[in-house]
Amino acid sequence: MKFHARAALVDIEGTVGSIAFVRDVLFPYARDRMDAYVHTHREEPWMRAILDDAAHEAGLDPHDLPAILAALHRWAEDDVKVTPLKALQGRIWVEGFESSGIRGHLYDDAVDALHRFHDAGTALYLYSSGSIAAQRLLFGHTIAGDLLHLFRGFYDTTIGGKREAASYERILGEIDVAPNETIFFSDNAAELDAAREVGIQTVQLARPQDGTAPSTAHTSVASFAEIDLSP
Repeated sequence: MKFHARAALVDIEGTVGSIAFVRDVLFPYARDRMDAYVHTHREEPWMRAILDDAAHEAGLDPHDLPAILAALHRWAEDDVKVTPLKALQGRIWVEGFESSGIRGHLYDDAVDALHRFHDAGTALYLYSSGSIAAQRLLFGHTIAGDLLHLFRGFYDTTIGGKREAASYERILGEIDVAPNETIFFSDNAAELDAAREVGIQTVQLARPQDGTAPSTAHTSVASFAEIDLSP
């Protein structure tokens, strides 16, 4: 399938990398270390900011650390896309990638496509619910090596939720590319719906190995090998 776009927004989990890697490797790594990590760094300004943000999000006393930790664990268990949790997970994952030898899983077809799209001249941007720090960490330590040089920019929930059309409008404003010259790749139909609301081209990655059901509302492919993209 041929597409033309000057810019491509790319989701991570279920799109270029497996859901299982995040669910079975990254999430447990952060969960098992969260309490000790928070207690170790609780007096540092960046940690205080995360905890204050979490307390505000949960409607808690910012000095009630046990309650804040309980909220963070609850969000993690339910995979709630809230910024303080994602920021904390990203901090903990630094240890995993840099000290414990974790390498980010990416599908072979995705690695090939990212190189193809980049070399053809389409500007690539990541947009994930995971923090920008976590995105940089993962793509700097993938099973295919350091791929950070392929991307022009990174976006997370600090710009808005991925199911909100306004988030995509903000991204378009920052990258200064027209909606019809931008394409968004994601496995999530609701995210694609939001992007299409503002005129962005959409393609769903419906990978059988991730159990993603193809959407009838968007172009759907099982692999990036089916996509030919150029500016």
